Amino acid sequence: MAEYKKGRVVKGTVTGIEPYGAFVSFGEFYSGLIHISEISHGFVKDIHDFLNIGDVIYTEILEVDEEDYQLKLSIKNIAYKNSRKYAGTHRPIVETTSGFQTLRKKLPRWIEENLKKQKNKINSVDK
Repeated sequence: MAEYKKGRVVKGTVTGIEPYGAFVSFGEFYSGLIHISEISHGFVKDIHDFLNIGDVIYTEILEVDEEDYQLKLSIKNIAYKNSRKYAGTHRPIVETTSGFQTLRKKLPRWIEENLKKQKNKINSVDK
């Protein structure tokens, strides 16, 4: 089955959750496991904080076992949920007439303020 190759992102359904990972089904033949270490870059206390049985998600294929129709999967580097939560909330970037002028005017003051803060921190440590 050429559809499943390492590195591809495919859509599947979460069919089971265990403390060590989540099982995902892909059609009739293939299924896979997202190990708990492939859920997130951060600490995962409970997989249910990320996935639930029945969720339709996108997964990245890490390995393919053609003989047993098994996939090793990951969701930690991709937008795994097909969520419309933020749809329509993004505004297009509109260029202003001032362009970078504001930055050019304020940057020297911001640098000066931060240098003073750093100097105060150093002085307070020395006391």
